[in-house]
Amino acid sequence: MSVGPNSPDRAFPLERTRNIGIAAHIDAGKTTLTERILFYTGMIHKIGEVHDGQATTDWMEQERARGITITSAAVTCEWMQSEEAGVYKSYLGEKQRVNIIDTPGHVDFTAEVERSLRVLDGAIVVFCGVAGVQPQSETVWRQANKYGVPRIVFVNKMDRVGANFAAVVEDVRSKLGANAHPVLIPMGSEDELKGQIDVINLKAVLYSDNDLLGSTYEVTELTDEQLELALEARASLLEALADVDEEVGLKFLDESEILPSDIKSGLRRATLANAIVPVVGGSAFKNKGVQYLLDAVVDYLPSPLEIPAAKGMQVDDESILLEAPANDNGKFCALAFKLWSDKFVGKLVFIRVYSGKVSKGDKVFNSRTGRAERVGRLIQIQSNDHKDIDTCYAGDIAAIVGPKNARTGDTLHAEGFDIMLEPPAFPDPVISMAVEPKTTADSDKLSEALQRLAEEDPTFVVSTNEETGQTIIAGMGELHLEIIQSRLLSEYAVRTNAGKPQIAYREAIAKAAGGEYKLVKQTGGKGQYAHVILRVSPNERGKGFTLNNRITGGEIPSVFIAPCESGIRESLSNGVILGYPVVDVHVDLIGGSSHDVDSNEHAFKIAAILAMREAFTAAGPMLLEPVMQVAVDVPDDCSGDIIGDLNRRRGRISEVDTRNGLSHIKSEVPMAEMFGYATDMRSLSKGRASFSMEPLRFEEVPTAILERMTEQYV
Repeated sequence: MSVGPNSPDRAFPLERTRNIGIAAHIDAGKTTLTERILFYTGMIHKIGEVHDGQATTDWMEQERARGITITSAAVTCEWMQSEEAGVYKSYLGEKQRVNIIDTPGHVDFTAEVERSLRVLDGAIVVFCGVAGVQPQSETVWRQANKYGVPRIVFVNKMDRVGANFAAVVEDVRSKLGANAHPVLIPMGSEDELKGQIDVINLKAVLYSDNDLLGSTYEVTELTDEQLELALEARASLLEALADVDEEVGLKFLDESEILPSDIKSGLRRATLANAIVPVVGGSAFKNKGVQYLLDAVVDYLPSPLEIPAAKGMQVDDESILLEAPANDNGKFCALAFKLWSDKFVGKLVFIRVYSGKVSKGDKVFNSRTGRAERVGRLIQIQSNDHKDIDTCYAGDIAAIVGPKNARTGDTLHAEGFDIMLEPPAFPDPVISMAVEPKTTADSDKLSEALQRLAEEDPTFVVSTNEETGQTIIAGMGELHLEIIQSRLLSEYAVRTNAGKPQIAYREAIAKAAGGEYKLVKQTGGKGQYAHVILRVSPNERGKGFTLNNRITGGEIPSVFIAPCESGIRESLSNGVILGYPVVDVHVDLIGGSSHDVDSNEHAFKIAAILAMREAFTAAGPMLLEPVMQVAVDVPDDCSGDIIGDLNRRRGRISEVDTRNGLSHIKSEVPMAEMFGYATDMRSLSKGRASFSMEPLRFEEVPTAILERMTEQYV
């Protein structure tokens, strides 16, 4: 008799579990939507608002003060699909367990989205009904594409002036290349938003004007005008389904009757295959359309059983691929996707369990360290509230207390199941600043606090300037570093002074060149001798550093190859122009010589460093600066001033899109020119514009700018 995937002890079987994320551009309404979901599922009994600082998932002091999401928050709720018209009743039928991660929208905290999408099975991507597809929306969409995450689109804020559902759907199709089709069309817009048109069942969902909390709705027949709109959308959906789903396609060709259940099952298969994206319209803030969006989550997004089994490499042999299918009775395998320091509990390691189960007191192995660690406690996370649990099953998201050496991206597994899953990838920091403690008492606590924050956030990097002894912190933007400083004070009681933010420049080379250095020192007694010949050449942008050992015939004894490589790598930390790290370089170690008595590891390391410096100098060194993609939304009458200001900042305008009296300006601007931009933009637009930016690429610094920088440096 075969053993099923579900343990008899788990409360919700795998097929009735959904792990979803809510992601979007900043201010599209993700946190507001999450708050409504928690209310309608009965997890909270009062709706908290972001603007009041009362949202459940915005629990950090900095989030409530600023009205933005900074860290992804995990919550768990239970949902029973709507079966009848009238007042929503959560106790009817079989409930579904929905694990939700509410992610930030600001680009400075894009790592939170990246690691969340890495472990989630599906996503709700939220778009503003007025603004449509915005820059961070595109970033989120690319991240979801990278991990193959099936998704539903929720067009939010349909109550806002200027909201246009059809325009947003077309935006999603044209800008994101998505095969998007409405399944729930908002009924009216702005002040006239009444409910939704159910395209599949050809029904109207009307929300009561007397019930401001949106708990009461009625399913009615469509008017003639609404029916015409629904039939048009239904025909378009059926045509799209017939192209991507075989079962619906055969019925479509045979002109057989296609029932709503046929459409739903076909749309589910197409959504799981990322062939179609269902679109739902509504307004989270006005409490219209959230319940049917939850129904769509259950109908169209996958359970852990319906996603491909997690794949990884065998720890001691990367050529061997292993699988971890969703099964409580399989071998334990989980990915640590987030770390958090809790002042009451200590270090929390957030995990997504892919196979097997883990209980408190169990011994688990870390594939990176090869060491065993004990699980002290298991916690189900409800934003910042903790509930102790005994066991975490396949498909679950929870936090464990105990593993001291775990990092973001580590694989935790059972003994003998030596699998290493692919960790999430994170961008390099683009901005840095020096920080110093205000007092001696602060000095003692600063390094420990920074170490904990760096463990939590893979895009936050701490280093020490060897020449000045200063502590340097680096991150994804000014807001990112500002939040870090705020957390140092509020969570660790560390007061700091900070220098002016600095750009994280890089150095690279333009052409191939050779380098050679012969170290000969003889001062009596044992001398120093090392001779290294190498050649450097540029790698394609983003490939990083590569090394090829082409030493033949023992010109450099094998015992000295590792010191040579160490010297080569060390030389990359300081370029020859202004001392910034060197990137995208290939090095061929091609020759040299040694002395039987005077050669040693230290000598070869020094010779390799100096040979690299000679090669760098001859290889056309160039300074690279981070270029940001900047998007500004501004009223048409102020767009000229904004474009002129971006041009003055060495910006290149790539797109200007005008709609509903609002200009959407997309440009590429060097990070060095963006300091203080928020203040200048507000002044030019009389406070009516907003902007966002995200790292795009590194480009060579113009000669005139480099000359000025070199003069200041000297």
